[in-house]
Amino acid sequence: MADLRDYTSLRVGGPAKKFVEVATESEIIAAIEAAGDTPILIIGGGTNILVSDSGFEGTVIRINSHSMQSEVDACSGATLTIGAGENWDEFVATTLDRGFAGLETLSGIPGTVGAAPIQNIGAYGHEVSEFITRVRTYDRQAKGLKTFTNSECEFSYRNSHFKAHPGRYVVLDVQFNLRRGELTTPITYAELAKKLGIEVGEKAPISATRTAVLELRAAKGMLLNPNDRDSWSAGSFFTNPIISQEIAATLPTDAPRWPTADGKVKTSAAWLIEHSGVHKGDSHGGARVSSKHVLALTNAGDATAADIAELAKSAQRSVFEKFGITLEAEVNLVGISL
Repeated sequence: MADLRDYTSLRVGGPAKKFVEVATESEIIAAIEAAGDTPILIIGGGTNILVSDSGFEGTVIRINSHSMQSEVDACSGATLTIGAGENWDEFVATTLDRGFAGLETLSGIPGTVGAAPIQNIGAYGHEVSEFITRVRTYDRQAKGLKTFTNSECEFSYRNSHFKAHPGRYVVLDVQFNLRRGELTTPITYAELAKKLGIEVGEKAPISATRTAVLELRAAKGMLLNPNDRDSWSAGSFFTNPIISQEIAATLPTDAPRWPTADGKVKTSAAWLIEHSGVHKGDSHGGARVSSKHVLALTNAGDATAADIAELAKSAQRSVFEKFGITLEAEVNLVGISL
């Protein structure tokens, strides 16, 4: 019986009733079909998940599929079809090495390619949905293959059709369209522009941008490092809240505000946490708020899943009591509720 703490970046989680590792599409489908109608949990890198100490009463399927197909046009760019089990950051590095631009600001995000569309991962002004043209899945309900176009994925901030229907779709591969180029599109994120030594709205070399992003993430403890317990986390634990203009107007004037297309306002979860009385280094049992970034809840070495959940609840309470805003978990919670 596999202990899930051995397969997650938080290094917590109890046993799986059944644990299967798969490396090919046929093995993935066979494992899903063998599970029948019982619960399944799909994991790749185990980097965006908090599993309860009691484990998972079902089948855990760990996907290690590796495949890459490409159609390259000498002028316009490339269409790349990538297996769900490929390491995300290694894939990003490969695209830049081949002269394809677009994914450089998404460098360093832990996890696998298959998880990217589910969460609609994003960083420094870009989301993966900008580059995805197709997601091919196995539909557990229909018991067959189902391919989604970009619009059918229903992408939104840290959300998708797949996330909205948990347990139904298992991603098999993802198709990306990337342009050829040595420069980024205009950098819109002030922190990244400052790191690159340019003004917001200017472009930068894609290789320099990847280096800058990796350095920024490392400084925040957002790059996995077995020797740095501040990186024993699941990345950003909470999403940035999207609130009404009325609620945004009640926040202090220095609170970050980013208008959204639907007339609402996105604000910073990290700012809310920091200004609600939560501090870097705060702890509960073996869990600790990262000393580098308040959005990362870490395993200081002997944490339980319950410790981390309690630390998360404490941050939620502080923000709600101070600002009346409920933080939502970005991390996938298994057997745990906040």
